[in-house]
Amino acid sequence: MKPRSAIPVLRVGDTLLVTVQIELHDAVADAFQEDLLVTIEKTGARGLIIDITGLDMVDSYVARVLADTGRMARLMGTDTVLVGMRPEVAATLVRMGYAMEGVRTALNVDEGLGL
Repeated sequence: MKPRSAIPVLRVGDTLLVTVQIELHDAVADAFQEDLLVTIEKTGARGLIIDITGLDMVDSYVARVLADTGRMARLMGTDTVLVGMRPEVAATLVRMGYAMEGVRTALNVDEGLGL
């Protein structure tokens, strides 16, 4: 049986808001990505905000899943904004070579909604 994401997806107008409050291990990250893409298809959302304030660390797999999710959402017509990135997470992503192309970033959810 395929694990499902334990991360709720909220709808705010035509934007989906996801607040990651648990560590994204590989199976959870995969289920998270699949659930988001299915929800985008079902709702026709124009925006996606992924709040990673709750993540203390991001490994290379999770970084790739976040970047790929943003690119996949864009192919589906949904703009993605990654918010709440801690300085140490940003430094780790840069050191790993993830520029997060196609995914905009903001300091917090308010700024993300403004984009």
